[in-house]
Amino acid sequence: MKIVTYNVNGIKARLPRLIEYLTEDQPDIVCLQELKSSDDTFPIADIEAAGYGAVWHGQKAWNGVAILAKSGTPVVRQRGLDGEPEDEHSRYIEAEIDGLIVAALYLPNGNPQPGPKFDYKLRWMDRLAARARVLLAEEKPAILAGDYNVIANDDDTFSVRAMQDDALMQPESREHYRALVAQGWTDALRTQFPKGGVWTFWDYQAGAWQRDAGFRIDHLLLSPQAADRMIDAGVDKAYRGREKASDHAPTWVRLR
Repeated sequence: MKIVTYNVNGIKARLPRLIEYLTEDQPDIVCLQELKSSDDTFPIADIEAAGYGAVWHGQKAWNGVAILAKSGTPVVRQRGLDGEPEDEHSRYIEAEIDGLIVAALYLPNGNPQPGPKFDYKLRWMDRLAARARVLLAEEKPAILAGDYNVIANDDDTFSVRAMQDDALMQPESREHYRALVAQGWTDALRTQFPKGGVWTFWDYQAGAWQRDAGFRIDHLLLSPQAADRMIDAGVDKAYRGREKASDHAPTWVRLR
């Protein structure tokens, strides 16, 4: 079973690339972020034509997350995170697929920092951690998959100096991420590439893709029951280099 997290950076603009990926690679489950689509304009017909069921949590022009599955329509467990009722951002959806709990998440960027956007990022991470503890207590195979907007380690970026003032690499962002993992989650990609140097994102600016000036911000965290089934993890990097591609590459884990 191949589970993918993929920030598509606008599902309407990238729909040909997404359908291309689904058709060529045939992943079993795909968690999408940054749909930039309202619920009623989500392209479900195209996705179903490619052989996938889907559930989604959209928002016009911003944010938005979805979960696709080859085995049929996922069973939604939760949309959004508890703890901040006034938060209208569509950044979290959780579903069950064939006994596997899958959450697709799009963590706030947090820039500029310091400031209210960075404060919101940290509060959101606290809310995610609270939900993660609930999932671990269920003692079922579970995956928290998404764009975390956190560069967790120095070797997860092409340049520490270039990113040192960015919200993605602040000590508070890293501390929150590490505290989440320390609950008992396994960072799938990190286990396969313990020395780092693997990127999932390349900016459109300054020839970042051509220079391979990227960083790793797309993560798949596995509960102990899911980690026991892990076979491999990686990045489908070539898809980033295609015409009008997202600035993220599909990032994946394989489970038995």
